[in-house]
Amino acid sequence: METLKTKAADLLEHGGELLDTYYRLTVVNATEKVAKASSVSVVALAAAIFGLIVVFFGGIGMAWWIGETMNNMKAGFFIVGGFFLLGLAALLVFRKSLLVPMIRNQIIQSIYDKSDTHTP
Repeated sequence: METLKTKAADLLEHGGELLDTYYRLTVVNATEKVAKASSVSVVALAAAIFGLIVVFFGGIGMAWWIGETMNNMKAGFFIVGGFFLLGLAALLVFRKSLLVPMIRNQIIQSIYDKSDTHTP
């Protein structure tokens, strides 16, 4: 009878250790996913900032070039501004059908990465 009690106590102790291990594994997996999502967000933000700087200076250069070509600097800036306005209008028109689903799918894919092999 004594061996049955010790076996039951050992089984209960190992079961507790198993639950503790699963809990710690879940915490590690969640931390990994948050860290990955955070790092992707920081890189995307940096790329967006650099992209905006490139578009800004490229727009100024293009406006300057068009203005010199037309011998009217104001016209060059208004033409480039019009192109940017058309781009903004297209972005606003297609945001719900193209842009939002694409961003949502990227976020979901980064959270539930299929290459995650840490789950039990």
